Amino acid sequence: MLRRALTYAALAFAVYYAFQGGEYSSLDLVRQQSRARMLEASIDSLQRTVDSLTAFKKRLQGDLSLQERIAREQYGMVRGDKELLYRFVDPDSVSGGRRPPEAK
Repeated sequence: MLRRALTYAALAFAVYYAFQGGEYSSLDLVRQQSRARMLEASIDSLQRTVDSLTAFKKRLQGDLSLQERIAREQYGMVRGDKELLYRFVDPDSVSGGRRPPEAK
């Protein structure tokens, strides 16, 4: 009777170790599969972003009106003879951070 109980206990331990023991347990495999799905979703999202940026780059290279709009919005570009550009610059940025020598 004791021998049979020990045999069942050893068999139960062997089955448990087969699923949960060793380098990767079944719980680790489930976690890895979940992480793999999450990473695949992230890769798909990043791939869509790259595709849209590639399309925007191609459009920007060939569309002069888009280039002009971006230049106007981001860099304050003006065009033509009817527009005047006034740019106010910080004196330190003009001299590279150095102050001019003071007059005596």
